Amino acid sequence: MPILNVLIVLIVVGVLLWLVNTYIPMDSKIKNILNIVVVIGLVIWLLQAFGLLDSLRNMRI
Repeated sequence: MPILNVLIVLIVVGVLLWLVNTYIPMDSKIKNILNIVVVIGLVIWLLQAFGLLDSLRNMRI
């Protein structure tokens, strides 16, 4: 996956999350949960995009 696509996705998700946090009135607990879910989702997506998640599945302990 080209690095430009990764940067565009990160910027778009960051701006959308900022817009939601700034302009949608929600309880702070719900905002924190939303932020955590989005960050975990992005980390998993980045691991898959760079192929690191597949190598972790094949690792034997």
